[in-house]
Amino acid sequence: MRVNTLLTISAIAVFSFTALADDGRDSYNNNNNGSFQSSVIGSVPGLTIGGVASGGAPWFVRQGEASVSSSGRIHVELQGLLLGNGTNPVAMVGATLVCGGTGGAPVPETAAGVTPSPLSSLGNAEIDQAVTLPAACFGPVVLVRVFNTTSTQLGAFIAVTGLTPNAAQNQHQDQDNHGGGDQGH
Repeated sequence: MRVNTLLTISAIAVFSFTALADDGRDSYNNNNNGSFQSSVIGSVPGLTIGGVASGGAPWFVRQGEASVSSSGRIHVELQGLLLGNGTNPVAMVGATLVCGGTGGAPVPETAAGVTPSPLSSLGNAEIDQAVTLPAACFGPVVLVRVFNTTSTQLGAFIAVTGLTPNAAQNQHQDQDNHGGGDQGH
C-alpha cells in the first residue's frame, strides 16, 4: 500500500512539474525566465519528500496554488488547508522548494531565512519566501510546512504541489451544489 502511495505521489509530482509559464517579463526578450506553477494538495501520513516527512494526519486543501519564479521567489496561496476533521491546530507555515522530485534535496533559503506566514483557523494563508536557486531545478516540488514558533524551525509538511484526479470536476460540482458557480465575472 505504501509503495502504491509513493508511486502515485511521484506520478502526480512528475505531471505537475510540466507547468512552465512566462514570469511576466517581456515575452520577446524572455531568455529562460520561466516559472514553475502548480496546484497544491493536502498531505497524507507516511510520506517523505526531499528528506522531509509529512505530518501524522491527513490534510486537505480546498484550493491552493504555488509558484516559483526564476529569481527564486516562492509564492503559495492556500484556502481551506485543514485536517480531515475540519480543524486547524497550526498557527504558522512556511515553504520549502525541493529540486529533483520526491527523492531530491531541499533548496536553501536566502540569508534572510524563512519568514513564517500565519495560517488562519479556516486554513487560509499566503506565503512569500525567497530561495537561492541552483543552476537547474528539475522536478520541483513545493512543500508547505508547519513552522514551529518555539524552535523557529520548519517541521513536517502538510501540503505539497500536485494534483488530485478529478479535482476540477469535483470543484465544479461543489460550486454547482453550493451556488458558487461563475456569475458572469
